[in-house]
Amino acid sequence: MSVQDLTQGGGALHELGVTALAARLRAREVSAVEVAQHFLARAQSHAALGAFLAIDEATTLAQARAADQRLAAGTAGALEGVPLAHKDIFVTRDFPTTAGSKMLEGYRSPFDATVVNKLAQAGAVTLGKLNCDEFAMGSANENSAYHPARNPWDTSRVPGGSSGGSAVAVAAGLAPAVTGTDTGGSIRQPASFCGITGIKPTYGRASRYGMVAFASSLDQAGPMARSAQDCALLLSAMCGPDPDRDSTSLDVPAEDFSRGLDARLDGLRIGVPREFFGEGLASDVRTAIDAALKVYEGLGARIVEISLPHTELSIPVYYIIAPAEASSNLSRFDGVKFGHRASNYSDLVDMYRKTRAEGFGDEVKRRIMIGTYVLSHGYYDAYYLQAQRIRRMIADDFLQAFKDCDIIAGPVAPTVAWPLGGHHNDPLADYLADIFTLPASLAGLPGMSVPVGFGSGGMPVGLQLIGNYLQESRLLNAAHQLQRATDWHQRTPEGY
Repeated sequence: MSVQDLTQGGGALHELGVTALAARLRAREVSAVEVAQHFLARAQSHAALGAFLAIDEATTLAQARAADQRLAAGTAGALEGVPLAHKDIFVTRDFPTTAGSKMLEGYRSPFDATVVNKLAQAGAVTLGKLNCDEFAMGSANENSAYHPARNPWDTSRVPGGSSGGSAVAVAAGLAPAVTGTDTGGSIRQPASFCGITGIKPTYGRASRYGMVAFASSLDQAGPMARSAQDCALLLSAMCGPDPDRDSTSLDVPAEDFSRGLDARLDGLRIGVPREFFGEGLASDVRTAIDAALKVYEGLGARIVEISLPHTELSIPVYYIIAPAEASSNLSRFDGVKFGHRASNYSDLVDMYRKTRAEGFGDEVKRRIMIGTYVLSHGYYDAYYLQAQRIRRMIADDFLQAFKDCDIIAGPVAPTVAWPLGGHHNDPLADYLADIFTLPASLAGLPGMSVPVGFGSGGMPVGLQLIGNYLQESRLLNAAHQLQRATDWHQRTPEGY
């Protein structure tokens, strides 16, 4: 298929956001099939970016034709005909699901994840499955068992992770929006590195049913798109209780997150944690963040200094709790019922050993070993229980801070995206890059990344916004107003 830059309203289809694209589809200015063909062609022509792990043109076009029929009948959903792609951590009936791992190579799920199903019910068309770090473990998308994804702003650099393929697809115009998952920052950090918008809702807002589990008390699904307005539209479709299939799903009704986007910011108190602006923050990132805060002041917001005193402890706490949960969750991948099985073994124990040695990559093995160690007899109290106590203290820090502010703002990551292979010999460098995203994840709070400029090498910088529990609407409103006053979210990498 050759690339066809179909134009609508003065711009190519891939230059339109979800909101504009949905409006044109409803107005019948373009068909869902034409839109799907356009994005499939772009995905194929830019395959070198490594964003996709699976594409099935026949399945996508069949979904698009069904969307056109609903559009013609006047029974269209909010996202009718809009093409989306899913991080390969969500199981899908019509596309293979690998979780970026050789352990699940070729696996086909008999059902769709709840998030996938909800978006399909809203009319979205699936373009394919997106590259990610193996079992969502990583900060660079270099832990994918298949190939790394490449940042379209500079293909020699990482896109961030674990939702790296998702961020690349939006930044390069291969999909107008995508799904991602955030365990310790895996939506916010790649969104920042690739210059797009992404939001992690409050833990439990979106069902985890059908997400291949990494750390069950932390994993959360969320949308990634160019703008806060588009993220609000997707998040409205994704969220809602799922009590029969996800015991961690909150009993909170679905919400229209687009409703409050246009509210003014007069009097909004934005808390700036002093711990987020210390010695480890690169000067180019700080300059972009400071400039964004000035814009907020011009919009009527008030900047308030706050403290999150246990921020530094978030790294050791996260890298005890998350591997402990991963060790438990990944024990099911033993070669017995599904997934990879070693071809040569002498007995059951040997099959377990060889299957897991062959199927898991180095980072997954590293985290399984750490998790098994901290859960073992004699170390559970010293490490795991102590980490859970400090986790509570981190959450309490936020509750105290929200007495003085309405939202919290700061950097997403200490630096811009680093070169591919830059942390291969130092896995701790990847872990340290999560310092600003981990606290909100441990507390279960909503957080998002909003593009606010560029740093060294012309690489994007994201502003992190953190809200109180169930305050996604306030975050999206603040992000939308910033994006109305600036054009950083409209910038695209050259050549895409």
